[in-house]
Amino acid sequence: MNQNISRNDLSDVVAADRAHMWHHLMQHKPLETNDPRIIVEGRGLKVWDQNGKEFIDSVSGGVWTVNVGYGRESIANAVRDQILKMNFWGGAMGTVPAAQFAEQLLEKMPGMSRVYYSNSGSEANEKAFKMVRQIAHKRHGGRKHKILYRERDYHGTTIACLSGGGQPERNAQYGPYTPGFVEVPHCLEYRAQWDLSGEAYGQRAADAIEEVILREGPDTVGALCLEPVTAGGGVIPPPPGYWPRVQEICRKYDILLHIDEVVCGVGRTGLWFGYQNYDVQPDFVTMAKGVASGYAAISCTVTTEEVFEQFKDDDSDPMNYFRDISTFGGCTAGQAAAMENMAIIERENLLDNTKAMGARMVDNLRALQDKHAVIGDVRGAGLFCGAELVADRGTKEPVSEKQVGAVLSDCMGQGVIVGATNRSLPGFNNSLCFAPPLIATADDIDAITGAVDAALGRVFG
Repeated sequence: MNQNISRNDLSDVVAADRAHMWHHLMQHKPLETNDPRIIVEGRGLKVWDQNGKEFIDSVSGGVWTVNVGYGRESIANAVRDQILKMNFWGGAMGTVPAAQFAEQLLEKMPGMSRVYYSNSGSEANEKAFKMVRQIAHKRHGGRKHKILYRERDYHGTTIACLSGGGQPERNAQYGPYTPGFVEVPHCLEYRAQWDLSGEAYGQRAADAIEEVILREGPDTVGALCLEPVTAGGGVIPPPPGYWPRVQEICRKYDILLHIDEVVCGVGRTGLWFGYQNYDVQPDFVTMAKGVASGYAAISCTVTTEEVFEQFKDDDSDPMNYFRDISTFGGCTAGQAAAMENMAIIERENLLDNTKAMGARMVDNLRALQDKHAVIGDVRGAGLFCGAELVADRGTKEPVSEKQVGAVLSDCMGQGVIVGATNRSLPGFNNSLCFAPPLIATADDIDAITGAVDAALGRVFG
């Protein structure tokens, strides 16, 4: 099965990694006595490590990024051709792929009209936060500067993004934080905060946002930042009734709606953008990860024309424009990769495939829920699915992180890479997370859930 993968000796690479690499999201003490895992090659939905071991990737590069799968020669060629012709120019001037991708992207986003490029999801969100703050000074004497964010949502790793992030374990030890960010309650019905269900629960969860606005003062709140589907906080699609009420509240109090599509954007939920499942019209949309499927770095802060116009309404004022720059927003590789990435999604009908395979994964997980009492809840949107593990279905007591880790390790041993909530909420890092590339087949989905089935049986009996 692995015969085509290079088996060259990589001991020097392993040694260099152990001696010099500072990896993301991990404790390094075990690497003093164990080899780091080096991912050497990827094709389609599969990757291989330095030992030639094959894995099915159910997390799209570990952080929900490689939407169109590995080894896409057409994207590599598009990037090569573009960077040989013109690789970079700072964003104060235009480039051909920047203009072309912006036009193509906005065709998928009715009501949106401007694209500001940067190079990561954190940076894209920072740009939106800065725009909100500048609008507050330009139009409201600085008063309407507060930005609301939701418990369990995540918006990035910078200090400002952590300040606007609802995952306490991500934030811990990185304060003091940027002032002016205010939390609103989560909307996970499985962990219900009100004795309601369905649409009534969704509307009540949105009403809780209005309560925070009234407590803070509507004249102090400039924006509300939400993920369309909460990602790292547990894969939480909103209840019915939630998003229409959120839109109504924002319009009622003149609050800008910022939707963070860094995970959900560019096909993950079966539509081009997650918010398009819920019939809302944002003022800001931010995106990164799947925009170019990890073939090059790119992120976008997309706004309405109304937002854009507020930064050029008085050209006699030398301060009356968005005085910001992202150096690597000027890289053309990301835009070239993004155009071909989008073309692949269209040519191969991957949005339809995402809907079909997402439904299959949810069905499979629900069948496992019938078999394994440890699965308390299954939820998802497209190929973005979660299974929350509990020690007791009645009390919904979460299983331990150690047990979740054992499930992941067992799946890894079977050759399937599965994700889980990580350093999010104390005591609630108990959900398995699945976001395979959008090219997944029925056999792939069955192999992923089959591995989970076997792992749950071994870990929990």
